[in-house]
Amino acid sequence: LRPGFFARGFASAQDISTLLLVERNGNSIASSTFNSLTAATKLGGEVTALVAGEEPDNVASEISTITGISKKKFNFTHLVAPHSAFGKNIMPRVAALLDVAQISDIIDIESSDVFIRPIYAGNAISKVKSKDPTKVITVRGTAFPPSNVAGNNAAIEVAPDAEKPSMTEWISEDLQKGDRPELGTATRVVSGGRALKNLGGSRAAVDSGYCDNALQVGQTGKVVAPELYLAVGISGAIQHVAGMKDSKMIVAINTDAEAPIFQIADYGLVADLFQAVPELTEKVKN
Repeated sequence: LRPGFFARGFASAQDISTLLLVERNGNSIASSTFNSLTAATKLGGEVTALVAGEEPDNVASEISTITGISKKKFNFTHLVAPHSAFGKNIMPRVAALLDVAQISDIIDIESSDVFIRPIYAGNAISKVKSKDPTKVITVRGTAFPPSNVAGNNAAIEVAPDAEKPSMTEWISEDLQKGDRPELGTATRVVSGGRALKNLGGSRAAVDSGYCDNALQVGQTGKVVAPELYLAVGISGAIQHVAGMKDSKMIVAINTDAEAPIFQIADYGLVADLFQAVPELTEKVKN
């Protein structure tokens, strides 16, 4: 992406054009892309998808079939990406090249230049109006439903190669693979503190080496909003709550009856997790 690709000047509602950066899982589309597409279509105007990286053909073919994707050559007024490790790595650099302020982690869109985003670990909501000619936006996936309806046939065009800085060199990439669903899209998440290793984890559990950073839920981890969130041995620090408080059903198990997690839990059990969890597991199996 180069600054010269984008026209300077303020867009009206009629000439909004959005570039959606597609996040990939190898040769497939990451689920966060479909949530970001919903946000992009809410802006109005056309949405062009950009598939970057090696061997893009399969992903480009797949995204071209998704309803809402079209193609318009450059002159983009909005650049949109998921608020994931992928998007947070790329979009600030894009904003810096364009000399504009990034609008991060939006949860709603009021108009093409007014956006809603959480601040102070989600304890306050801010309304941001951008006067920049090009809006660089990252989207909180849990705030927008996925838009992944097939039936489209958008044209595919090969973009020119980007300028590659001489001071960096691509060496390798290690991708995590597992049988479990992606944390951000799991419908049921069991999250544990220092004492547990499971599908999700608190910052303390990750820092203690009990689970991988990819499983961390919270302000410095992943934001999730599953149908069921089971917090086991988690006190409910504000940083953790910021990543899971939008879950549809929150169940907490903790020995401390005064733990903050019980203030947001739909159901709470004051008990020793080492007794309660085996009993609960056995009942679920039966």
